[in-house]
Amino acid sequence: MKQNLFYLLSISILVFGCQSKKTIQIDKKALLNNIKILSHDSLEGRGFSKKGNYKAQTFISNQFDKIGLEKVQNDDFIQKFPYTFSGKRRQRMFPIENTNEDFSNVPDTIVYGGNVIGKIAGKSNKTIVVSGHLDHLGIRNGKIYNGADDDASGTAALFTIAKYFKKHKPKHTLVFAAVDAEEIGSLGADYWLKNYPNKKDIVLNVNMDMIAHNDSNELYACGTYHYPLLKAPLQKNTSTIRLLFGHDNPNDKTKDDWTFSSDHRIFHKEKIPFIYFGVEDHKDYHKPTDTFENINQEFYAESVKLIIEAIENLDSSLK
Repeated sequence: MKQNLFYLLSISILVFGCQSKKTIQIDKKALLNNIKILSHDSLEGRGFSKKGNYKAQTFISNQFDKIGLEKVQNDDFIQKFPYTFSGKRRQRMFPIENTNEDFSNVPDTIVYGGNVIGKIAGKSNKTIVVSGHLDHLGIRNGKIYNGADDDASGTAALFTIAKYFKKHKPKHTLVFAAVDAEEIGSLGADYWLKNYPNKKDIVLNVNMDMIAHNDSNELYACGTYHYPLLKAPLQKNTSTIRLLFGHDNPNDKTKDDWTFSSDHRIFHKEKIPFIYFGVEDHKDYHKPTDTFENINQEFYAESVKLIIEAIENLDSSLK
């Protein structure tokens, strides 16, 4: 009896010890190189419907192909969608390119955005959508808004997360969505979800928007106020980062409510649970200084590891 008790105790220590020491292995160099590319001046801030944005779409598509992701809805990773600009809308969005030009009387113009979508088939058709937005603010008053943290960080993280789950097959099917036009109302996420034929299979959205710049080593997981059952799997992390909860309670006047702050709102409106990973606003938010040089590189790498572990825990715990 004593021997059996000792054996069970030893096994328990071994199992729980292994859990507490779990490490997520990623290619940090590749992660940083990808965010550097996506926030480079050559992409001109990835403004919606602009040349640099289309370059970003092609780069993301090529990365998805190299990783070996499956295409989701057609023969291409890129899903084009139309949007009609009124003259006044164009002037508000692009006050910058020709400051002397008046767009207010310009006829309506149809432009095209593009989501980049890939997937890893799981053991089940039930689906977790992992998202980040590929667009940013473009060029304004002659200055490039590179959007390294917002949201080249979330987009580049998609590659690292996808590579991890190609090696560690998930229970759920994982859809990786680099969506366009978040900065002008989440048009890309809205278009994709409305046109996704298997929407009923989506059980969760994990959205990443600004996960690379925080001087206090803090990352927020927003959404557990609305979906409290998601909190426990998130708490089972071994990260060196402080994972905080909040920014989702409309009754908490001490913090901004992020429930509708990014693309996860599109899923929430459809009653699809979400977890949004992000940092609080910093001095470079929506400024030309949101560049690769100003992110916290170590924090970013650790954030991505934490999110991978969170997805793994959610994947195994969701019923």
